[in-house]
Amino acid sequence: MENTLGLEIIEVVEQAAIASAHLMGKGDKNEADRVAVEAMRERMNKIYMRGRIVIGEGERDDAPMLYIGEEVGICSQPNAKDFCNPDELVEIDIAVDPCEGTNLCAYGQPGSMAVLAISEKGGLFAAPDFYMKKLAAPPAAKGKVDISKSATENLKILAECLDRSIDELVVVVMKRDRHNDLIKEIREAGARVQLISDGDVGAAINCGFAGTNIHALMGIGAAPEGVISAAALRCLGAHFQGQLIYDPAIVQTGLIGESKEANIARLNEMGITDPDKIYTAEELASGENVLFAGTGITPGNIMNGVRFFKGGARTQTLVISSQSKTARFVDTIHMHEQPKVVQLR
Repeated sequence: MENTLGLEIIEVVEQAAIASAHLMGKGDKNEADRVAVEAMRERMNKIYMRGRIVIGEGERDDAPMLYIGEEVGICSQPNAKDFCNPDELVEIDIAVDPCEGTNLCAYGQPGSMAVLAISEKGGLFAAPDFYMKKLAAPPAAKGKVDISKSATENLKILAECLDRSIDELVVVVMKRDRHNDLIKEIREAGARVQLISDGDVGAAINCGFAGTNIHALMGIGAAPEGVISAAALRCLGAHFQGQLIYDPAIVQTGLIGESKEANIARLNEMGITDPDKIYTAEELASGENVLFAGTGITPGNIMNGVRFFKGGARTQTLVISSQSKTARFVDTIHMHEQPKVVQLR
């Protein structure tokens, strides 16, 4: 799968990032999202594959989306039988967030990315657009920290795994009222808190690399982004757990359904019979081959954002593969016109 689709999947996230970057700092998150969606869909529909979107983007705020169940790729077109050989056909599941951190892009803040994950058909968890309690941690803590434990307990375990004192740990938490008690507990335990407004996929991935000065992600965020994070961290051998939040009383936004009962019924319709199950990265991204790709829209800890020059742009993309067991940084110069200068640095 990596050999067949790798370069083209990179181009999908690159094109989405470039489209959004044109809107960086202009204060219009929906437009930044819309152009990323269109660019991602257009490029995916040029790939010789039959892809199915299992994690879509945008349902919560009626933004433009690649919707759950949408089929993409050349071989998903109505006349595909005329030019697609069934023996060569690649069928994949796709999780997408064309502009992860739309507010970050709209206001020119660090950490916005165009991201996706792919696996063979059936290899990615089809999460509803609910919320998810998440715990991400470095590879050294994999299987040792546990989302069912308190933040204080996990910080003690994490400190032991990393051979650090608790006051040397940095935990990323989204700045939301629902996290006030969590933030207080982390601080009282002695760790430091980095608050973010959006973009917890990037925060989770930071946990998978040493040198980012981020040691854990805790708290509740969107479930679809949780699956994408799980795919990346599974490929890195890092820790990720997620537990769906379906009770509107826990996340009081009115965006996950009007009642707990209705949400449980929706989960049952999607084949999720244990709504309280705690999922590991290997369960959320269970495919034999999993590939994550993300291109920076604005600069972050790991990747540069899109940089424009006369006649082109430069992007940086992170590609993580369970198949080749690699994490690659792809630095690309896009020559849209005949540039007068091709900027090296």
